This record gives sequence, structure tokens and C-alpha cells, in this order.
Amino acid sequence: MDDSRLTPLDAFDFGCAIGVTDVAGDLLLQGEDVERALMSVSKPVTALGALVAVRRGLLDLDEPAGPEGATVRHLLAHTAGYGFDTPREKLLAGPGERRIYSNTGFEVLGEHVAEATGYDLPDWLEETVVTPLGLRSLDVQGSPASGYRGTVSDLLVLAREHLAPTLVPGELAREARSVQFPGLAGILPGYGRQAHNDWGLGVELRDHKDPHWTAPNSAPETFGHFGQSGSFWWVDPTRGIAAAFLGDEPFGPVHVQGWPPLTAEILRRADAR
Repeated sequence: MDDSRLTPLDAFDFGCAIGVTDVAGDLLLQGEDVERALMSVSKPVTALGALVAVRRGLLDLDEPAGPEGATVRHLLAHTAGYGFDTPREKLLAGPGERRIYSNTGFEVLGEHVAEATGYDLPDWLEETVVTPLGLRSLDVQGSPASGYRGTVSDLLVLAREHLAPTLVPGELAREARSVQFPGLAGILPGYGRQAHNDWGLGVELRDHKDPHWTAPNSAPETFGHFGQSGSFWWVDPTRGIAAAFLGDEPFGPVHVQGWPPLTAEILRRADAR
């Protein structure tokens, strides 16, 4: 990939970093690659730890977890019925009825993974994700929904793991990026109601959502996550590339306006390789 400066990055008049990778290694790293808050980009890290527990037979996607009638799968796919940050006893829907993006659900998921594995969740993630992947800066202390910190370089390593899985078998990795509970509408935070608010297991699926934080020419198969710290991480398995962005300003209009052209330029360069 052309390593000249990504001019759409100039739209962000604060400290930030952008990185692009394929399965072989980094293609581009631009900006100040320092440790920053991941916020909701923490969720795919927690999800990967849960999938490793599934691989090891310590957890089953369809075992009960959370409110009555819900499973681990419901928690990972934001369909357990919890609100965004509401008390656990205040359910907004029955399991599988609505797609409600929920930090509460990932808090419950973290506790369930800890109980199933016999490890504190940070210790489990250190042993099964951070150490095997050689993540030098990723800090997995704090909320499993929004509390982790890391660098763009860390997120690119995680992206390569999703492009060529080593921690979970390929079939489980494909299931994680497949639609769970199809046909559910819901609110995509920051972008409004989506008639088909498709999610996989801990990752959002691009599909044909509009508006969206990726680019109009992003492949429907693209999956990833963004966070309120002004962070994103996406993987395009059709092109075999991935990208990550971290910055010093919380998510706002500049990200809504600036992320799609930034992604579009990355894809243009990737397609021209």
C-alpha cells in the first residue's frame, strides 16, 4: 500500500493514529501510536476471550447466561434484553426479541466467562489473548464492555488474528462474523435506527447499513466496532485488510464526517495494490 500520508486524516485536528494491515503485517501506520482508551472497542477483545473458552470446552454459546431464557450467544449479540447501561433487573425486551446495544450485557458476559473458566476475566484474557498474540500494550483491566486501553498497533495484531485465526477454529471464527438472530432492527449508537441491525458475536456487521461509520464502498462482509473514545477497528475479509483508528477526542461530529472518507481512501489504495 502507498505509504504517503492519508490526507483525510487531516480532518482530525487532534492527536490520533491510523493503521492498516493485511495478514502478512502492517501496511501503514501514521500518527502518534500511543496507548489510548478503547472504550467499546474493548468488546471484541472480551468476545475473543469468550470464544477461546468455547474452543476449550469451558463455555457453550447456547448455555444459559444473563436473564431467564438468555444465553451466551444472546449476550454477545446484544439480544439478551438489557438496556444500554441500565440496571440488570430492568429488562427492555425478552431474549432474542430486539437488538439493544448493551454495556450491561457485556458486564454480565465478563462475569459469566470468569465463572466458567475459574479465572478473573483480566487474567483469562492475559493468558488466552494478550500473551499468545504478543500484545505489548493492551491493558485489559476494567470493564469488559468499555474499560480497556491499547494502541493502534495492538488493534492491528487483533485484526490479523481475525483475518487468519489461530486462537479459535475457522468454523467458530466464521460463526462469530455471521448474523446472529437475523432480521432484528435496532439503534446503532450515533447513527440511528437500522432496519436490519446485524451483529455477529461481539462484532458489528457492516452489511448495507446507512448511515454508517465505515465507507459506502466498504464490503458488506466487513465487521468491527467503534467506541465513544473516538476509536474504530474494522476487518474486511473480502479484501484481506483491516484498519484501526485511535484519537484524543471523544466520538462526535468530526468522526461521523471524517471516518467514512478516511476508510474510503484506505480501500481505494488497497484496491489499487
